[in-house]
Amino acid sequence: MSSTANKPLDRADERVSHDDSVMGTLSAFVDRIRSGDLGMLPVAVGLLVISAVFTSLNPLFLAPNNLVNLLFDCATVGVISLGIVCVLMLGEIDLSVGSMSGLASAILGVFWVNMGVPIPLAILVAVATGALVGAVYASLFNWIGMPSFISTLAGLLALLGCQLYLLGNTGSINLPYASPLVKFGQLWIMPAWFAHLVAVLPGLVILYAGLRIAKERKDVGLTAQPLGVRLAKVIALTATLEFAVWYLNLGRGVPWMFGLFALLVVVMNYALTRTKWGRSMFAVGGNREAARRAGINIKRIYLSAFVLCSSLAALGGILSASRLASSSQQAGTGDVNLNAIAAAVIGGTSLFGGRGSAYSALLGVIVIQAISNGLTLLNLPSSLRYMITGGVLAIAVIVDSLARRSRASHGRG
Repeated sequence: MSSTANKPLDRADERVSHDDSVMGTLSAFVDRIRSGDLGMLPVAVGLLVISAVFTSLNPLFLAPNNLVNLLFDCATVGVISLGIVCVLMLGEIDLSVGSMSGLASAILGVFWVNMGVPIPLAILVAVATGALVGAVYASLFNWIGMPSFISTLAGLLALLGCQLYLLGNTGSINLPYASPLVKFGQLWIMPAWFAHLVAVLPGLVILYAGLRIAKERKDVGLTAQPLGVRLAKVIALTATLEFAVWYLNLGRGVPWMFGLFALLVVVMNYALTRTKWGRSMFAVGGNREAARRAGINIKRIYLSAFVLCSSLAALGGILSASRLASSSQQAGTGDVNLNAIAAAVIGGTSLFGGRGSAYSALLGVIVIQAISNGLTLLNLPSSLRYMITGGVLAIAVIVDSLARRSRASHGRG
């Protein structure tokens, strides 16, 4: 009798607990914002503002084909920025990523076009050169104590010299327009059905991972995020991605090159959040001495970060060469360094180390390219683009500094 009478109360308690959990989730989100844990919120707000401003000045900004071209351009700088995220998370910097991408472009042109080496082997040589350069930076840091600012600044000049030497007096090498590599960088688009299928996958993965984590937490007596909240997030994400794919398919569609960049972001995010190496990266960036005392191989972590950064810079240079169908002395120069570093910082990676995300490279480079694309449509000079990009970078660093101070005052580190 007592057991039967208690059943309705148990169900009522479950409903109250569920409601409290939902409100608790919202309350926790607000608390994180107040304490300086802003996440991707500033980037999302920035993108909305940029889109609104440029669309009001030129409606072509949000035209499907213009956004497709924007995604093509995002992939080249975005891959380089993804490597920058790795070194910034350790509180270091690599100023030579632009020169490394230019050298990789030159290596591709010389080996493939001039020497007749197969494309896969030429790409492998270029990426291996990037890995070797990164290993040199890490060795100078680990064994000599040379600051990364100085070593990579020296590398910037040395790599630029190597690029000019390889290209010789001609200054540029045209890549065959009919080659798969150039078509990949300029023409190849995902089939519509495949793009829609890919847009569903992130939501399914997040739902599966969330359910598994919730089960593990409940098995050990811990609270878990309500199923309704998790489903709402998944539905919102899937609807957003599906709408984006539908809208892009009104034009040319989703570029395969951007798909490669997005895949690299997903792989890097998994490595940073789900592996021992990723946890070690956050630990070393947050407090190097504490990480050393915890038994983390500090030198190996720095080696992996610099090697990844230079390798991804080389890959970005190859994608840039395929996009432009040439290897030239101008490759990797100009604002490539600025855009790659700015994209990582604007996306939310801290200059002070210990905080960052692979997705910061994705979101940050979209902001950078959106500014560049919008100003180009308005036919404004490049000088204004530099000033605006510099201003956005300054705002991002200010927000990061204020958020860091707020986290410290709230005891969140």
